[in-house]
Amino acid sequence: MNSIEHEYEVEVNWKSDRLGVLYSPELVDEVNVATPPQFSKGIEKIWSPEHLFTAAVNSCLMTTFLAIAENSKLEFENFTSKALGKLEMVEGKYIMSEVTLIPILTISREEDRERALRVLQKSESACLISNSIKSEIIFNPGVIIKSKSAA
Repeated sequence: MNSIEHEYEVEVNWKSDRLGVLYSPELVDEVNVATPPQFSKGIEKIWSPEHLFTAAVNSCLMTTFLAIAENSKLEFENFTSKALGKLEMVEGKYIMSEVTLIPILTISREEDRERALRVLQKSESACLISNSIKSEIIFNPGVIIKSKSAA
């Protein structure tokens, strides 16, 4: 039996107060990370674990969509996705209870709408991050048909 296994190394170093820096020897950029401002001594305008969690789900949707769209030979003009992560107290513990994904796919042909929605749905169900977490994923995809302007 073949096993596929990959590792991704990420380190965090505390800087001061509720602020640290994330980095990976595999990557170029570092990311400041902090307690979000909704908590004691939280810091505004800095990525938080909650933002990174939500971003992981959303960026996985995009990369999965790009692979499936390519394999499906689905032509599209644009892909954008908004994600909303919900943090709540459940049984005395904070959890990221749900992530709402709102991808918008722009295509040029009305006849591709149903297929585009199927590719989006398949992308959400195949997303490895969504499949790895216990948060509920709420998926609200949209497809826009880009009208061709008269020349």
